[in-house]
Amino acid sequence: MSVTITAVDHIGIRVLDEARSVSFYAKLGFEVVARHEPSKVTILRNAAGVEINLILNADPSLDGKNVLMDAPPKAAGYTHVALRVGSIEETIAALGAVGIALSDGPVLLGGARSMFVRDPDRNVVELREGA
Repeated sequence: MSVTITAVDHIGIRVLDEARSVSFYAKLGFEVVARHEPSKVTILRNAAGVEINLILNADPSLDGKNVLMDAPPKAAGYTHVALRVGSIEETIAALGAVGIALSDGPVLLGGARSMFVRDPDRNVVELREGA
């Protein structure tokens, strides 16, 4: 017998400041749908049903540093989330209109174009063009 995984349910992203993270992800089309105060979790969802859980317990001494991506030695762990977008060109224009700068790309990876942005806690978000 094996485990049957049918989909990704949500993505958990550790953040320092709820308000600045909610503001950033709102620019990507997400809105707050619930808060679970005991767990310090804010649940965001977009119109397509993609869910992000903001985990509100980042160490303030690391503000502005992403130890998995930016600090040697490279520790094991999740490095980024990849979100599907329809058009790289339209996404670049939309990001520019809301003041989000690209941190890398667009680049061709595995036959699809991708680009990368950083959230306020320097978590990496890949925006990958759908087929």
